[in-house]
Formats: sequence, structure tokens, C-alpha cells
Amino acid sequence: MTGLSTTYQIRASGLEKKFQREWVFRNLTYDFFSDKTYAFTGPNGSGKSTLLLILSGLLPATAGEVKYFKENTLISEEHFFKYISIAAPYCELIEEFTLQEFLRFHFRFKEIISGYNISEVISSISLENARNKPVKQFSSGMKQRLKLGLGFYSQNPVLLLDEPCSNLDTKGIDWYKAEIEKAKHERLVIICSNQTYEYDFCENIINLERFKY
Repeated sequence: MTGLSTTYQIRASGLEKKFQREWVFRNLTYDFFSDKTYAFTGPNGSGKSTLLLILSGLLPATAGEVKYFKENTLISEEHFFKYISIAAPYCELIEEFTLQEFLRFHFRFKEIISGYNISEVISSISLENARNKPVKQFSSGMKQRLKLGLGFYSQNPVLLLDEPCSNLDTKGIDWYKAEIEKAKHERLVIICSNQTYEYDFCENIINLERFKY
């Protein structure tokens, strides 16, 4: 894993997002550092998912900027995707692929973490019996385990999670807690959630209502 030996930073400066005439949040300034954990909370509509997409570079801010650093050296925005893993309910999967085909495709672009191969990833997400099953036939819980597995087992120093336990059963939640316990020591982790058990380990908890006006 690339976490502790290399320092990564996301710097958000004066971020603001507006949809039509309504401001979602305003003047959000915050620095995020590797080997630290952060949680954004707030009621529905407070902008948690929007913020995560902006921090990932997938959505532009209305105002302000996001900068990314590796060992205090600026990383260009168009290259930052190489350093992140993101798992969220709105992240789409290629559903025509079988599970094994999908993982082979994914790990052509993302390096798998040390000590794992595709079979071990499948076992870790408890989908051994679905190895040759098309993803479109997966239940919502199976899809969520797959999304989280892509995040946990890809060797990226930044992990962004939105409502990570959506659709997970008790076994799935226990697996999430075990994996996030390992990830928090190795990566820069940012979680958006209103479920305390998803982020209660986080050192920094920020309520987005602070940035409403």
C-alpha cells in the first residue's frame, strides 16, 4: 500500500456549489492529509455527495478550487484520478460483464493491492458463487460489495466513500468495518454519511450545515 510512506494532500479553497438559484454550500475551505480520516455529515440535500464529486474531480465547483499534492508537489487535476478510489451508490458498473470479467477489466487500469489477486478479491467480497454471473443479475447488496471492493483492493492512496453501507446486510457491514479499519492507517479517507457506524472512527467530522450560507 502507498499510504504512510508518501504524503498526499487535497486542498479545498473557498468551494461553493450552486444548482440553479440555490446554493448547496458556500466558502468551504479545508485541507485533507494522508493517514487521516474525515467524515462529512448533514441532512439530505446538504451537499455531501456533491462535495465528494467535486473533491474527486468529477464535478466542477461553482466557485473556489481544489488542488492535489504528492509530497508537496502539485498534481494536475487531469491526472489526480490515478490516485483515487471512489465508491458511491451513483457509481455505475459495467453490468454486461461477469464479475470476473469486470475485475480483470478494472485492474487493467488500477493496480491491485499487494498480496491479492482477482480470485482473492472475489473471495474477500464473498462473491465466490457469482464469479461467472453477469453483474446485471446481482442484488443491490452484491453490487455494493463489489463497489467497495474496487475501492479497498485498488492500490490508491485516496479513498472516497459515499454512504458505504447502503444495501449491505449485517455480514457486509462487519466486512466494511474490518476493511475500513485497515484502510484508515494507509490512506487519506473521506466519508460522506449520516450513519454514525459508517464513520465513528473518523478523527475529523464536519457538518456541512456549517457551510450552508
